Amino acid sequence: MRKSFHRTDRLSAQFRKELGALVHALVREEGLPMVSVSDVEVTRDLAHAKVFVTALQPERGQEAVKALQTHAGEFRRELGRMLKIRQVPELRFHYDDSVDRGERIDALLRDLSHDDPSA
Repeated sequence: MRKSFHRTDRLSAQFRKELGALVHALVREEGLPMVSVSDVEVTRDLAHAKVFVTALQPERGQEAVKALQTHAGEFRRELGRMLKIRQVPELRFHYDDSVDRGERIDALLRDLSHDDPSA
């Protein structure tokens, strides 16, 4: 049985790859906090895309998101040029705190196991 992939899934993966490179270049050029693109969700009508980013310094995550959002138009033009697609979705950047929450849970579990003498 073949698994079907929607066009939006393929575009999301391609956007994640290309935006990752564009964001990395912008971070180096402008001295922004180090961020990486963790996921991109594209709507079916290709009108909007949520771009989720994680930051090496979580306390500066919102600063990075704000800076990336100001460059969203440039990213959008560049994606259109690189991928040669007619309609590039409007990009909205969001901070992805799932990594931070995972690290916090991991730390709590480690602390719990150190406190438990039977472990």
